Amino acid sequence: MKKRIKLTRLPDGRSFLFPFALISSLFLMWGFAHGLLDVLDKHFQDVLHVTKAQSGFVQFSLYIGYLVMAVPAGFIIKKYGYKAGIIVGLALFALGAFMFYPVAKLESFAPFLLALFVIACGLACLETSANPYSTVLGPKEYAARRINISQSFNGLGWILGPLMGGLFIFGASDDGTADKFASMVKPYMIIGSIVVALALVFLFIKLPEIEPESTTEKESDPPMNHLLKHPAFIIAVVAEFLYVAAQTGVNSFFINYVTEAVPDLQAPVAGIMQHLGMFGEVFMPKNPEQAASLILAIGGMGLFWIGRLSGSYFMKYVAPQRLLMLYGAANTILVLLVILGLGWTSVVSLFCTYFFMSIMFPTIFALGLKDLGPLTKKGASFLVMAVAGGAFCPPVMGLIGDNFGMPIAFIIPCLCFAFIAWYGVKRSSKAELQAAKNNDVVLQYHH
Repeated sequence: MKKRIKLTRLPDGRSFLFPFALISSLFLMWGFAHGLLDVLDKHFQDVLHVTKAQSGFVQFSLYIGYLVMAVPAGFIIKKYGYKAGIIVGLALFALGAFMFYPVAKLESFAPFLLALFVIACGLACLETSANPYSTVLGPKEYAARRINISQSFNGLGWILGPLMGGLFIFGASDDGTADKFASMVKPYMIIGSIVVALALVFLFIKLPEIEPESTTEKESDPPMNHLLKHPAFIIAVVAEFLYVAAQTGVNSFFINYVTEAVPDLQAPVAGIMQHLGMFGEVFMPKNPEQAASLILAIGGMGLFWIGRLSGSYFMKYVAPQRLLMLYGAANTILVLLVILGLGWTSVVSLFCTYFFMSIMFPTIFALGLKDLGPLTKKGASFLVMAVAGGAFCPPVMGLIGDNFGMPIAFIIPCLCFAFIAWYGVKRSSKAELQAAKNNDVVLQYHH
């Protein structure tokens, strides 16, 4: 009898279920690291009395780390393999996390940014390594399903980050005797310990090797400057840059906006938590900042996760570029409501933006690579580098927030989402024009 081929089992009976579970855990870890970062912005403002513009450098240090480490990570993986890239990434991740212990003693902003930069270098290695590994741990026909399962763990990490950050960091600040710097140490010590354990496991487990590309294929690749002949790709790079800028800006100042828009936030959130049993008791908000982090985790990141899971289903019936246009337009309208400062209406609008942000990065990525042919891999590297947009938006938004108020600062993500909606319109028009041309060819053939 022929053996049944499963998601992580090859026809010869070999199973990669355990390695796949380990790889998926990496997606969870870097999602958690990003989610926890959104809590630190507001916390640094409270304990170090930095401005909103200065707190924006929390995100800057992370995304610049991605940009700086992109080339070294590629070199490590090319020379020593993907497993080495994962181990180096985990080592840097753990080092950055453990740096929070001595850094907290200094009670200064810059050393914290250095620790976050080291974490970012580790995350860059992990993301560069883990994505291709997820696709090879089983039959080729299930590669897309495996990467989507792994990405769902990433979304879960984005939920847990602000949830646990609110509990450990903002929760501790309600205690008059608590050291507000030490409150940041505990979650990062836990993360560092888990990451070290994962690194030790990866040292001893055998992972499947990925075959290198043939030199013939590399030699036949067209030069990089041929990408300039694809204006749709260039616009896609701009759209990806602006999307990451918008998402990072919203994440960075979500807690700021919500606590300023609804000063008595704690009471209604506490009322809801009372009906959630033991979960509600553990995460009962002790202050407005913790209440806002709960809204971010459960409301915002929860919708982001649901959006990612539902987006691929909707694309069965709606073309990706058209869905991108609709989601971009929806977020432009929602952020306009945020700018108007309408209390709870604006707060609800703000966390609803997460649902519509969910499909943007992968959809722009896929549309940008369409029709590039042999330039696809080179184009992908530029789209990955576009995440640098997340480094520059928070400081600019913070500067506007310091001088003109937090609602006005959201004009930046509003303009970004408007551009993305326009990009969706442009890609839709191009797709319809191409379909019309194909139809004309068919008609001419029949005549």
